Amino acid sequence: MTKPPEPQSQAVAERQLCGLVDGLAQRIGEHVRDRAATLGLTAAQATALRELSGPMTMRELAERMNCEPSNATFVVDRLEKQELVERHPHPTDRRARLLVLTDGGTALRARLLDLLHVDSPVACLTPEEQRVLRELLERAVTAS
Repeated sequence: MTKPPEPQSQAVAERQLCGLVDGLAQRIGEHVRDRAATLGLTAAQATALRELSGPMTMRELAERMNCEPSNATFVVDRLEKQELVERHPHPTDRRARLLVLTDGGTALRARLLDLLHVDSPVACLTPEEQRVLRELLERAVTAS
């Protein structure tokens, strides 16, 4: 019968795991910044375009970007000035506005997604390995 790991060794293992997750996050961030720069975008703008998979409110976009709504507003203001995003009235909530990609925004988003796929930090993993990693990370992120 195997005995449970020592608390100290478990702490070391968790520290190592956190270091790996942090390292992956840094590599992904660098990848997004590099690809965004080739399109004349900031990393935040690229993240917003990546997450704008359809009409959504500013609050929904901020949640997807993992930032405060005021930060998302700043990013969307810049995208709107570039004529990549428009704000439309929400059909059921007159206080809210829906963010909608323009034709130019849709085309740029498609180019961005293609660029993000090339040499992605997780491209070395098979689709099955990526699925397992995604499921494990989702479980860790949503654990209370």
